[in-house]
Amino acid sequence: MDRSASDHRLVWANWPLYIDTDDDDPNKRPTLDAFEKRTGISVDYVEEINDNDEFFGKISPALMNHRPTDRDLIVISDWMCARYVRLGWVQRMDRAHQPNVAKYLDPLLRSPAFDPGRLSTVPWQSGITGIAYNHRRLGREIRTVKDLWASDLKGRVTLLSGLDEAFALLMQSNGVDITRWTAHDFHTLCDQIEHQVRRGQIRRFTGNDYTKDLVSGDVLACQAYSGDVIQLQADNPDIRFVVPEEGAELWSDSLMIPDLAAHKTNAERLVDYYYAPEVAAKLAAWVNYVCPVPAAQDILASSRDKDTAALAENPLIFPDSTMRSRLAIARDITSTERVEFARRWNRIVGL
Repeated sequence: MDRSASDHRLVWANWPLYIDTDDDDPNKRPTLDAFEKRTGISVDYVEEINDNDEFFGKISPALMNHRPTDRDLIVISDWMCARYVRLGWVQRMDRAHQPNVAKYLDPLLRSPAFDPGRLSTVPWQSGITGIAYNHRRLGREIRTVKDLWASDLKGRVTLLSGLDEAFALLMQSNGVDITRWTAHDFHTLCDQIEHQVRRGQIRRFTGNDYTKDLVSGDVLACQAYSGDVIQLQADNPDIRFVVPEEGAELWSDSLMIPDLAAHKTNAERLVDYYYAPEVAAKLAAWVNYVCPVPAAQDILASSRDKDTAALAENPLIFPDSTMRSRLAIARDITSTERVEFARRWNRIVGL
């Protein structure tokens, strides 16, 4: 039962370092503080999500037994959102409470396979899985995934270890439409990666620690996330990010309202608040991921601060038309596929 009308609060679980903070006081969150002041809704903001599977294990017992999770809003990666949606563990949002979402949500993100029409999920921030490389040390450009298998990169390449994080970009190198890939496409990819492992092309499979290898020079090219590369480029302009010519994966971490959440309407208002372009712009200037609100670009461009205005021209925050034409959201791995696919992938990765 929604208690929003009488209980002006909500609990929001998010990842660390995923919201704007005050430069002088990291406990202050300017956009969130402004929402509380504007609406009178008190927000208990908890940075408790460090891993999708770990958090799933934390709240799934309550959802499985039709009990509240004591959270009104959560932020989960889309491939995991698909599991919640399939299980019926999230509530559909009322777009009557969300005019900004209806108007400003990026068309590229509006209808993923796991949630057509985005009825149960709304992107918080997005990103691109592509290729990062050190242009100066490598001495040439990388344009495609197949460029990773060149002889001058032997033993100097890393791929992401997570199945859901890795497979779509690699599959696109075979010309596969990742919105409708098949089991045959997956096993063909695995055959190819096994070959590259055997010949010593791949140094290792990594989590987010791939950034350390790239910075140190132990690795010259790697599968990477766009948001990470923006941070790396601040210290090393030789590091480049490429959306391969054959395409790359566009992904999101999305907001969801869990089943039996006690403050659904309050949560819907908060989601819609962050889709106002001026608010989305403030958030984008801080987190530096792909902004799901394209209209925020003009807001940033008009900033009097030169560094902030420059962000409006960064294609890793606001992809240009060429880059957008190469991006796609992968269909998720179904529950029936997961056991078989994870077993084969983890054997390759060494997990």
